[in-house]
Amino acid sequence: MSLENELMVKFDMPSKEEVSDVLLKILFKHNGIIKEFNSNENIVKEIADEFNLSERQLTAQIEIFYKKEDRIKRSSLWNRLLYRSGSYLAKEKLVSRPTQTQKITNRKEWMLTEKGYDQVLSTLKIPLSKKDSLQVKSYEVQKEQTIISETEIPDNYNPIGTPSKKKTVTKKSSIRKRAFRYAVIENYQKKCAICGLSLPSPDNKIWEVQASHIVPHSQNGKDDIWNGLALCHLHHWAFDVGWFTILPDYKIMISPKITSLTPDIGYMSGVSFFEQITKDNSRIILPDNPNNYPHKRAIEWHKANIFCT
Repeated sequence: MSLENELMVKFDMPSKEEVSDVLLKILFKHNGIIKEFNSNENIVKEIADEFNLSERQLTAQIEIFYKKEDRIKRSSLWNRLLYRSGSYLAKEKLVSRPTQTQKITNRKEWMLTEKGYDQVLSTLKIPLSKKDSLQVKSYEVQKEQTIISETEIPDNYNPIGTPSKKKTVTKKSSIRKRAFRYAVIENYQKKCAICGLSLPSPDNKIWEVQASHIVPHSQNGKDDIWNGLALCHLHHWAFDVGWFTILPDYKIMISPKITSLTPDIGYMSGVSFFEQITKDNSRIILPDNPNNYPHKRAIEWHKANIFCT
């Protein structure tokens, strides 16, 4: 038995497999991403609390001889166990290593992979269909989101794609769909572009704001950042049915159909829904990056095809 295994037995430490199972659940709890352990003491403690580790277990040290450097280094037995568990999960392709994640986010983080995400959903008895609404992010989705968010807008951009005969949802299309949602919502800092509402569910797993297609999917609208708007549920619905549209200068235009409404329609606590979104000749809340603004061809299509005149 190696010295490390002897110490594991001596201090009654949990097994690598037990820590790995908890680590997957902790990743899910934190929406699929946690910092590498040596820069995130809160996570180190959170996982330790799952095992009710004592101070003696948390402070146990192991001496490791580094032959190349000809020196002995003292290391935390608990932190070493965490890294071994993370490496085990990475080897099983259930998480990405911090060095992998850094290549697409510039941050050293452990991240659930699609395989790891599916496994933890199965463990928690959560249907796989929930992946389309939860804010838990996988490595594959983050990789696709980075492409969506960082691609330079092409010349002669067309927001309408080629009609597809296939209606089945593939793994690739599911990842693209979720990546589009993350890219759009984060592009608008998780706020509605009309009213600025930013509100998560109590467990922080679902955001009220939604990723809206300007040219809808039903009309072959693309899953591109330039064909997306972050909208709260109410403004998403109103936009999709044509109650308002967006002009090329990003101002909001209300449908003239409001003149047909009776005085008791379209008010919330005495405030007009329509006046609220057009006060002060308002524009939508735009992303920080001008490259990711809604494309004029997309909003012109919406005005011509969805907006009620």
